[in-house]
Amino acid sequence: MSTGKHEEFDVVVVGGGPGGSTLAALVAMQGHRVLVLEKESFPRYQIGESLLPSTVHGICHLTGASDALAEAGFTQKRGGTFRWGANPEPWTFAFSVSQKTAGSTSHAYQVERMKFDQILLDNARRKGAEVREQSTVTGVVEDEGRVGGVTYTDADGTGHQVLARYVVDASGNTGGLHKHVGGTRAYSEFFRSLALFGYFEGGKRLPAPNSGNILSAAFGSGWFWYIPLSDTLTSVGAVVRREDAEKVQGNPEAALLSLIDECPLIKEHLSDATRVTTGEYGKVRVRKDYSYTNSRFWKPGMVLIGDAACFVDPVFSSGVHLATYSALLAARSINSVLAGTIDEATAFTEFEARYRREYSVFYEFLISFYDMHVDEESYFWSAKKVTMSAEPELESFVELVAGISSPEFDLRDAESASLRFQKRSSEFSDAVDELVRTNERSMTPLFRSSIVSQAMQQGSQEQTRALLGADAGLDTPVVTGGLVPSEDGLSWTLPEAD
Repeated sequence: MSTGKHEEFDVVVVGGGPGGSTLAALVAMQGHRVLVLEKESFPRYQIGESLLPSTVHGICHLTGASDALAEAGFTQKRGGTFRWGANPEPWTFAFSVSQKTAGSTSHAYQVERMKFDQILLDNARRKGAEVREQSTVTGVVEDEGRVGGVTYTDADGTGHQVLARYVVDASGNTGGLHKHVGGTRAYSEFFRSLALFGYFEGGKRLPAPNSGNILSAAFGSGWFWYIPLSDTLTSVGAVVRREDAEKVQGNPEAALLSLIDECPLIKEHLSDATRVTTGEYGKVRVRKDYSYTNSRFWKPGMVLIGDAACFVDPVFSSGVHLATYSALLAARSINSVLAGTIDEATAFTEFEARYRREYSVFYEFLISFYDMHVDEESYFWSAKKVTMSAEPELESFVELVAGISSPEFDLRDAESASLRFQKRSSEFSDAVDELVRTNERSMTPLFRSSIVSQAMQQGSQEQTRALLGADAGLDTPVVTGGLVPSEDGLSWTLPEAD
């Protein structure tokens, strides 16, 4: 493998988080030589602790990590509970309402990311990937417009060069490696918020069987997440608009406690709790939850996955899902090209089309979700309402989903987009009101809402294919002339002719 001056691999993955470790496992499973370069030493702290079933039972099943997750003892998450919308009563949805997530797959997990990420990285090692921690990538090797490797320094500060057929940027939202793909990073004016978060021992739990649910509670200055990581440990975070940055400045702990005082539901759940003050969970942290998307997701020899490509507001717990889902899509493209079955442009055009489509589904869902909250006295919520957004923001959304042939994304102008969001928001809000009013245990009204069923559709498709393989039936392309997954889910293939 070594030439004396450098090393050579088929794929170099920059970043060992969920996206990077998932891609590394899926490519190594096809017999390719994979190197993961991770700048930190695991286990390391990370936010993004609430998973979706498609990650647990779909993608982690494909990589072979699902058994280890089941044995880790993570809190089971059966759905979500929200104090959101015009109705003052909390409402709950359950994954089990969908036939595709019924039975043994009707749950996800609330995870301590230090443990979860370690499981996925160790799984990549078991599948044959080589992992080097404390290895910081410093640049890319490029020749005539094609990326062909990276340079990095190890823990001792020694420089190295690694050549590869493909470089995968899975370095997250703070890395600068994405710039080598070219294009620009556009930030959403609709979702530009700040998150302030910490950890508490002894917080209250929702009544069974929903005690493991994430609790999301809207209040005047924004919204809270309340994630039960264990029987006693809870992740608590407040999301406020960027214009309210003064609320999170100064003493972080005092700022968080002040925001908790503004939200009666969260304050009541923490009435007997104490904040963790030692170890990695002892810090109160601030993060910019600015949603963005890059104008390009790949170039010859290099691809962006997860937060390196795009990021969307975390209220629907989509972060790890988008990271691992994009890793699956990119792994299929890499495996197909390395096998010589699909040309590079076709394979990676498929990757980008599907990833942009999934991102846009969550983006549209979240706009509708924010729009349904009625609080005319709150500057946060009145500014978030999509009907009050400036036209360029809606145009930006239209550009985001441009080129997607599905009728679901045929938004011809800003006015039609605004009307579409109003209709979706009203439909979703009415479903929630019916759910609360009738105490509907089956959650049928909520899942009749088209915006919810659309957001769940792609994830459940991947989950079904992972569990059933060839028995899941034939896939159809998401774009005209596009590709479909192979029977084993690890590469692309041409769709069968009618």
